[in-house]
Amino acid sequence: MKAWPAPKVPTLPGTGGQLRVHDTALDDLVAVRPENGVARLYVCGITPYDATHLGHANTYVAFDLLQRVLLDCGQRVVFTQNVTDVDDPLLERALATGVDWRELAEDQVQLFRDDMTALRVLPPEHYIGAVESIPSVIDLIESLKLTGAVYQVDDAEYPDWYFEVRRAPGFGRLSKLSDEAALAVFAERGGDPDRPGKRDPLDCLVWRMERPDEPAWDSRLGRGRPGWHIECTAIALQYLGADFDVQGGGSDLVFPHHEMCAAEGAVATRQPFAKAYVHAGMVGLHGEKMSKSKGNLVLVSRLRASGADPMAIRLALLGHHYRADWQWQNGDLAGAQQRLAAWREAVARPSGAAAGPVVRAVRDALRADLDAPAALALIDEWATTTGDDQGAGAQVAQAVDALLGIVLT
Repeated sequence: MKAWPAPKVPTLPGTGGQLRVHDTALDDLVAVRPENGVARLYVCGITPYDATHLGHANTYVAFDLLQRVLLDCGQRVVFTQNVTDVDDPLLERALATGVDWRELAEDQVQLFRDDMTALRVLPPEHYIGAVESIPSVIDLIESLKLTGAVYQVDDAEYPDWYFEVRRAPGFGRLSKLSDEAALAVFAERGGDPDRPGKRDPLDCLVWRMERPDEPAWDSRLGRGRPGWHIECTAIALQYLGADFDVQGGGSDLVFPHHEMCAAEGAVATRQPFAKAYVHAGMVGLHGEKMSKSKGNLVLVSRLRASGADPMAIRLALLGHHYRADWQWQNGDLAGAQQRLAAWREAVARPSGAAAGPVVRAVRDALRADLDAPAALALIDEWATTTGDDQGAGAQVAQAVDALLGIVLT
């Protein structure tokens, strides 16, 4: 699948430093230490309907920030992302609107590409759809079968294939949920704990046998389509290998999605799936999490169509720490537009306060768990301070572009 154009990222003088991020599994900060200078990053992509709301954008801007900091630390980044271009919610939306599911998926993916381009999010090196990953998914399920961790339910009509989660060492370590809590969340987020014939209520679907009026593909498992979690596991292992550096996404993916991916990957490879699990907070509107199912969405495309500067949208998102849950307010965009205007005015002045100290401080803030609000406050302070450094504006503008993804000139 085609991604989107890559924005140019300036290279700042000096490299090095160490990025530390919050690992959900450890509930602590950990250093990202890539092997051989190559950081391997997987961020779960969209199911393409109702793209791109600000919750999506918040997550992808957060991991774009992570990429930029890694690049500034002198690392190369291999970034992989999926698109769940066949799944129940997509099929349900297509049926409800009378649009072919493939057409709906492609239209929404293109809208997502346009939004990511406007927000200057660095594209993945590997942008992989669920449909094109089906051969890899089948191979992974076959390898899991050899371990005894995959089985078919005893159902004469639909003998679907499931992954036995308790086969994974340390299952539950990521989410730390009790069984009771896990069952409740599993049911809310696409799981089927009450399905008869499962060995454990938390066992997750890996291959859904063909149903009437649903897309399906021939396979050694029978004609059907992939489950949700196995898709990301297969794509990550194919393009990044086991024990990659960061598995990322929104905090609503901790369980079941990332827990299941970690379990499947560990059983298949006998290695950890990822070194660190990093999660962005949820964006709410009117007191509730912004989500497609609730329909309480603020769409990036609509903000752009109304004349909002994409850099102001990005600044509004960066004004909140990536791990924070927060509510979108009507004044957020106006405040970001004012900040953007002040920064642009400051870098255009003939001279200003020395750039070196503020650039170093911004780097330090971002290397400390991507503290964008602290970085923004530092630029605010610089913008209101006078000085006689004639090259300061250009240097600060370059740093804001490279590190924060904001174009000021």
